[in-house]
Amino acid sequence: MNRLVDGHADQRDDDASLRPQTLAEYIGQKDLKENLAVFIEAAKQREEALDHVLLYGPPGLGKTTLSYILAHEMGTNIKTASGPSIEKSGDLAAILSQLEPGDILFIDEIHRLPKQVEEVLYPAMEDFCIDIVVGKDAAVRSIRLDLPPFTLVGATTRAGDLSAPLRDRFGIVNQLQFYHLDELCKIVSRTAKVMGNEIAEGAVMEIARRSRGTPRIANRLFRRVRDFAQVMNDGVVSEEIATMALDRLKVDHMGLDDVDHKYLRGIIERFKGGPVGMEAIASSIGEEAMTLEDVYEPYLLQIGFINRTPRGRVVTAKAYQHLGIAYQDDLFGGKLP
Repeated sequence: MNRLVDGHADQRDDDASLRPQTLAEYIGQKDLKENLAVFIEAAKQREEALDHVLLYGPPGLGKTTLSYILAHEMGTNIKTASGPSIEKSGDLAAILSQLEPGDILFIDEIHRLPKQVEEVLYPAMEDFCIDIVVGKDAAVRSIRLDLPPFTLVGATTRAGDLSAPLRDRFGIVNQLQFYHLDELCKIVSRTAKVMGNEIAEGAVMEIARRSRGTPRIANRLFRRVRDFAQVMNDGVVSEEIATMALDRLKVDHMGLDDVDHKYLRGIIERFKGGPVGMEAIASSIGEEAMTLEDVYEPYLLQIGFINRTPRGRVVTAKAYQHLGIAYQDDLFGGKLP
């Protein structure tokens, strides 16, 4: 469902209040923030709309939050939509026709836009106009509608699935990286402050360490730890409470959960450590291949627990060590678990 949101509006619910409002409040992604600050200031000085922005990276790193910050910094409204929800070119035309000069249109999962909708977007992005075909048979004709200058902010977890013509029309393309431990500690501390909870430094470190480099997971884990603290420790989040709660949630000290363990053990026990194709892994452990590829694999690749090869996925010696399974190379470079 499409929503028109004032870039300056106070966000009242918990989720919204955790979102920073300005680039100065936004923690992490230092290089990206510095570049965006320059682009925003230049656009404001020229009194132009910001160039179109593409944000890509794994889920939970702050793509949606950044789009709201762009609207706030530019002093404009933001209209949000999801790629799969725009089914026909008429749906897109209706959204675009409601925009005011300088407004931001945020499309999440932009890689899932239907092809016919994507083609309507090209002239809208380049020339700020759309062509609409009206009438039937002999009476059919094309009408060109002029649009106000606007900024399209696209977010995707699968940049490789974007067509080249669409990707080339974005003037600003940024990849969001996983967060460092010190940045996650700041995020957890800020979340505790916003939610009014007292938290020990050791608990902050413990939650941050198990957050897979992802702010969304850090906030989710904090909420669950806060529940344990409220029931067992008068709302004070101590290091002992945090460790006990996270252990009970089956999140280990590297941030791996049940699915990660199933994934790694599945490759080791059923396929001798790999190489093995994604579909075979997904079928063997009962998970969706796309979920594994988008949500779980990026972090496992980042920490060096798996490798992607032309022949499939291979579990590394580091993952064997983490799981407490003996690892031995054979003469031909394979694994002998």
